Amino acid sequence: MVGLPATQTGFPGGMESAMQPALGEITLLLAKWRDGDPSAFERLMPLVYPHLREVAGAYINRERNPGVLQATALVDEVCLRLISQKKANWEDRTHFYTFAAKVMRMILTDHARGNIAQKRGGGAQHVPLNEQIPWIKIGSESLIDLNCALDELGAMDPYKVQLVELRYFLGCTAEETAALMQVSKATVDRDLKFIRSWLYRRVYPDAVEHSAKS
Repeated sequence: MVGLPATQTGFPGGMESAMQPALGEITLLLAKWRDGDPSAFERLMPLVYPHLREVAGAYINRERNPGVLQATALVDEVCLRLISQKKANWEDRTHFYTFAAKVMRMILTDHARGNIAQKRGGGAQHVPLNEQIPWIKIGSESLIDLNCALDELGAMDPYKVQLVELRYFLGCTAEETAALMQVSKATVDRDLKFIRSWLYRRVYPDAVEHSAKS
C-alpha cells in the first residue's frame, strides 16, 4: 500500500475543499491507470484518500462502540478493493467515485453482518448512517435490509441507487452528488425524497402497514 496522508476525522463536509483543485488531475490519472500506467494509482490515492478518510472517520466518531470498526481499517479496505480494480475501464472521476461509494456500502454492510453474527450488536446503541435516513443504523440489521432494498431498486433503476450511495455512503453533499451525476440539485433533492420513502417501505413494511391501518 502506498503511503497515504492522514486527515482530520469528523463529519464529512463534502469533497469540495479537499478535492476541487485536483479534479482534472484525477481524471487524467484515471485515464493513465486505465491505460496500464503502474504509477498512476500511487499518484491518484493521495488526491482521493483525504475525503475517504474523512467519511470513514465520521462513521467511527458516530459509533458508540468504535472499537468494532476502525476508520483506518475501513478506508484501507476501500483502497484495497479499488486496487483490485486496476483493469477497470475508468471513464472519469464520476465513474471512480460512484464505484468507491458502492465499495463503502459493501464494506459497511459486511460490518453489519459481522456485528450480528458475533452478537455484538444485540444491545448496542446504533447511530444513523445519515441524518436524512435516521431509521438506518450503522452496524445493525437495518443496514443489511437497506442493502437488499438497494439491490431490488438497482434492478429497476441503477441511477437511483447511485444517488443513495454517493449521498449517504460516500458523504457527498447534494450539490456534489448533482455535479457527479450531471443533474440539477433540485433533481437530486426530489429524487432522494422519493427514494427515501420507497426504501422505508421496503425496510419497514410492517410499520407502513400498521400506519395504514391506524
